[in-house]
Amino acid sequence: MPLTPLQTFKCLSDETRLHLVLLIAEEGELCVCEMTHALQESQPKVSRHLAQLRQCGLLHDQREGQWVYYRIARDLPAWAHAAIAAGREGSFQKVKALTQRLADMGDRPYRRAMLC
Repeated sequence: MPLTPLQTFKCLSDETRLHLVLLIAEEGELCVCEMTHALQESQPKVSRHLAQLRQCGLLHDQREGQWVYYRIARDLPAWAHAAIAAGREGSFQKVKALTQRLADMGDRPYRRAMLC
């Protein structure tokens, strides 16, 4: 079933899910441990919201060893990409703070060794 605007906005109506999508859109891909650190939320909460975002068609996941990486779904319609981009623009300060927390973690190999 194709993604609908109603489905998309319902999925993004939760603050945690919105921040997850905006952060992933900004970074390209992230693993759960990176998102729990950036959002300062528990792993079960983040994983639950990621599952909902995947189920509604906004995210795609890929397993690499013990890590699962999340990306924005490749087949999103242009209007959904535009909505995410507008959300990033409207939440610029929040996205900036989240990406700064990621940067404070160091690069990905270091993140894997220390946190994931």
